[in-house]
Amino acid sequence: MSYPTDTDLDQDLDFNSAMQGVTPLSHDRHVERPQLKPTLKPARDESTLYRRAAASQELEQVIDGLSSEASEIVESNDELLFAAPGIQMGMLKKLRKGHVPWEAGLDLHGYTVEQARDELSGFIRDAERQQMRAVIVVHGKSYSQAGQPALLKSCVNDWLRQLNSVLAFCSAQPRDGGTGALYVLLRRGR
Repeated sequence: MSYPTDTDLDQDLDFNSAMQGVTPLSHDRHVERPQLKPTLKPARDESTLYRRAAASQELEQVIDGLSSEASEIVESNDELLFAAPGIQMGMLKKLRKGHVPWEAGLDLHGYTVEQARDELSGFIRDAERQQMRAVIVVHGKSYSQAGQPALLKSCVNDWLRQLNSVLAFCSAQPRDGGTGALYVLLRRGR
């Protein structure tokens, strides 16, 4: 390949002379395609039936890496406590006593597990973005569903442990909801 020299660049070439002998393409980019009618073929073997049944079941959604299933079911009155490595005991004690003032709150009463996961994830992200230090999350105790496990409380327990911006959390003081709520200590936003 040869590159133009200074003397070549000095020559006055215009676009029309450079394009002599070139012919434009003859087709249009838009191609009209006929509409096809969808056809369903009956399943012929068991493996196809199994795959169809599996595909038609509701797929588990994962939002921000948070699953809609709890790995450990906790009881309604269980106190929750979590601290990431490096959290000082003094700070954890202040949090448990309610001496770290929370700046915002989220009430998850009446939410489905999927809705609660979406709300909690967005709430924690917003709180971190606004550089909040502590928030409160009310998950409830599931007393309204007698004989049922505290599923939402169990899921919130799992989700908060998985979020990088959560440094610690613990059950709230009775005045703020007791074992039906959590004080959450957040990492300061950068």
